[in-house]
Amino acid sequence: MRILITGGTGFIGSALTSYWQQQGHEVTIVSRRRPEQDGHASPGNEPAAPLAYMTWEQLGQPFARELIIDAVVNLAGATLNQRWTGKAKSRILDSRLLATDLTANWVRSLNHKPKVIIQGSAVGIYGTSLTDTFDETSQLKADDFLANVTRQWEAAADEGFQGLRLVKLRTGVVLGNTGGAYPLMRLPILLGAGGKIGTGRQWVPWIHIKDIVALIDFCVKHPQLEGAVNAVSPAPVTNDEFGRIVSRVHRRPYWLPLPAFALKTMLGDMSTLLLEGQRVMPQAALQYGFRFQHAELESALTDLKKRQ
Repeated sequence: MRILITGGTGFIGSALTSYWQQQGHEVTIVSRRRPEQDGHASPGNEPAAPLAYMTWEQLGQPFARELIIDAVVNLAGATLNQRWTGKAKSRILDSRLLATDLTANWVRSLNHKPKVIIQGSAVGIYGTSLTDTFDETSQLKADDFLANVTRQWEAAADEGFQGLRLVKLRTGVVLGNTGGAYPLMRLPILLGAGGKIGTGRQWVPWIHIKDIVALIDFCVKHPQLEGAVNAVSPAPVTNDEFGRIVSRVHRRPYWLPLPAFALKTMLGDMSTLLLEGQRVMPQAALQYGFRFQHAELESALTDLKKRQ
């Protein structure tokens, strides 16, 4: 296949690129600038297919209309892992809308349209709850910052990619060693100062980096999958359970709770990422036969420990 990824130099995009290269697929990454070194493969694990880069400016040039692409994966957007000042909130939203609009404009200009668009999204679209369980059929009632950002992000994709198979990948906390939230989440426990955050009752919808890569590949290859797809493990845990499993895997103490007010003081509004959550199930993935390699948290964290 010939695949184009926006946001391909990020945590998920890098893992996805490496996986597809090893499968022999031709991957093109769109980013603000071309990296100094091409490729994501480690020594002794050379890719089986070439990797190309384009800038956003190049994507808008006439020659880009002649590209033949089978699948587009749109993951571009400013990280949520920053203090949510007014400017940061605008950057988080605007970067997602702009990247989606630019990608959609390019797709509309193509002489040969891709077969599928995988559009980044997030489980934050459901809002937060200690008691409710959400799947892809749940009503979207929440009105907080993340829910509004994600709704607008999906709406831009719905409008921009009309007439094409569109998968909206609603992602939870992606667990990996080289990026995302997990290295910071486990750090206090590794330092011997771990404990629950706030009440500890808030849900953590999570997924292993290998499983989200495999799920994206699954969505590309299964034409019956369309619309919202929750990219989370079928076994969500509470924050307290998450911390206890991390401490058990790493054989570290788990005894020092972090009060909610302290986290709010340190992180401001961004503290909602850790203090609030939602119990989300991957109903669509399970319905169409996707199999998680790491469905249980202890298996996922043990695997990551081995790969450190």
